[in-house]
Amino acid sequence: MNILKSIDVVVLCGGKGERLQSVLGEKPKVLVEVSGRPFLSILIDNFRKFGFNRFILSVGYRRDKIIDYFKDRADIFFSQEEIALGTGGGLKKAESLVKSSSFLVVNGDSFCDLDFNRLFSFHREKRAILTMALVRTTKVKDYGTVTIDSTGKIKSFQEKVEGLNFCLANAGIYLMDKEIFKQMPQKKVFSLERDLFPKTENSFGFVTEAKLYDIGTPERYVQAKEFFNCKGAMS
Repeated sequence: MNILKSIDVVVLCGGKGERLQSVLGEKPKVLVEVSGRPFLSILIDNFRKFGFNRFILSVGYRRDKIIDYFKDRADIFFSQEEIALGTGGGLKKAESLVKSSSFLVVNGDSFCDLDFNRLFSFHREKRAILTMALVRTTKVKDYGTVTIDSTGKIKSFQEKVEGLNFCLANAGIYLMDKEIFKQMPQKKVFSLERDLFPKTENSFGFVTEAKLYDIGTPERYVQAKEFFNCKGAMS
């Protein structure tokens, strides 16, 4: 049996995409077209290739457009934010929809072609509450910087540190155990990156050589389009 079939995927889709407004128009960021398809659709189809078959979309800004696009999909559920809750608050609100004891959390505006079976094996071997996918990058100012020890245990997590030439960057892909909800702040609005990860016990970093693509800015959107055009939008 493919163990990934039993793992829920929570996709964080609540962001406004303010830096991408020149491209978006009236669309939420995750529905921007890449190779003629919404980016989020490509993302979900890639997860399905690994066996994942239950998706929870944490939606906020212009959520009606996301819900309308995916409303006929039996494998997709929606956790709706009435106000912006941040990445942490959005995930916390989706807790009641998560059925699996371990679950995947991903940013809806980025893609990293890593092996999710290896990620899960690493997570289980370390008995981690949180396993964060990490990529090597020289674009330090664009991503969260993570340091790990020789076992892979996370020693520190900082958002967008300047002055470094190289770092292990947060890829926006997290395998979590439900126990992590007990470590979350009591407040409704909070950030995973700033308010939870630096304080999370028993967290590990899974280093992948895969490249990270995101659509956060017009420049990075162009790079993502070039990648997916070469891949035939992962068809």
